Amino acid sequence: MAIIRNPSAAGRFYPRFKGELLDTIHENFVNSSFGLSHDLNLTIDNNGGDRKVLGGVSPHAGYIYSGSATAHTIQEVFGQKVPDTVIILGTQHTGYYEIGIMKEGAWKTPFGTLDIDTDLAIQLLKESKVVKEDDSAFNGFPHGREHNIEVQIPFIQYAATKAQKSVKILPIKIGKMNQNVLETLGKDIASVLDSNNNKDIAIIASSDMTHYQPQNPRNPKEEILQIQHKRDEAVMEAFEQFNWQKTLEKATDTSVCGPQCIATLMIIGKEMGYTTAKKLQYYTSYEKIGGTGPSDYSVGYFSGIISR
Repeated sequence: MAIIRNPSAAGRFYPRFKGELLDTIHENFVNSSFGLSHDLNLTIDNNGGDRKVLGGVSPHAGYIYSGSATAHTIQEVFGQKVPDTVIILGTQHTGYYEIGIMKEGAWKTPFGTLDIDTDLAIQLLKESKVVKEDDSAFNGFPHGREHNIEVQIPFIQYAATKAQKSVKILPIKIGKMNQNVLETLGKDIASVLDSNNNKDIAIIASSDMTHYQPQNPRNPKEEILQIQHKRDEAVMEAFEQFNWQKTLEKATDTSVCGPQCIATLMIIGKEMGYTTAKKLQYYTSYEKIGGTGPSDYSVGYFSGIISR
């Protein structure tokens, strides 16, 4: 019997009820300060052709903080062409140190379920020696508590519903940081994507940026702007240079929590002939909640894409 991965982040990172979740995602798109100032716009392309935007970086915090950055990524990834399958590259917060995928089943949110692309999973398992089938990476204790892949899924469902198209997913949890392993993983995924000419596949890399505790929490604004922004700008500059090794280095110099996901996306893009890495949006949680007053913790949120 296929596994249904039930939501663990609903009611914590995003609303648990469908109507409220729908409103929250819509509000993140139309937010005039941090979002797009408009709802998701889709061009329904049924004529095939190469995918112009391979994928993007999307944060994974509570929607009231990071959702507007995610909206930028979803617009670019889905706007030109709605994919058949979205690969979600996830990091880990619960002590998982392998590279695992769910081969079959579905992921559930308040919007319903999204099926796993089993055919694609089987191809990747055959192609790659660094990937293994591991349902425990996503279910049960402790890894079933992990949120960073799950919070991407309602945004994917939101876009799929607008397009009136069935979209599948392939969640991949990356618990390794070794450059050689990541390069092998990226090349293996690129090889599988290149062999799927009849299927349109996009990628989302799940990562938040620097997690910063101000030394002066009563008046943190200048600290956040001068220190936290500077650290994240070094990562984003390397990203826009399309240098995955430098991006990984700069990200691991600070507290970016999915540097291996960003690097793997970039490796896949390089292997598939994509030429451009572009920043779309960046802000911190402190700025999102107003950018004034005290704060004892601030997280950066980045949206960026790989394109032709």
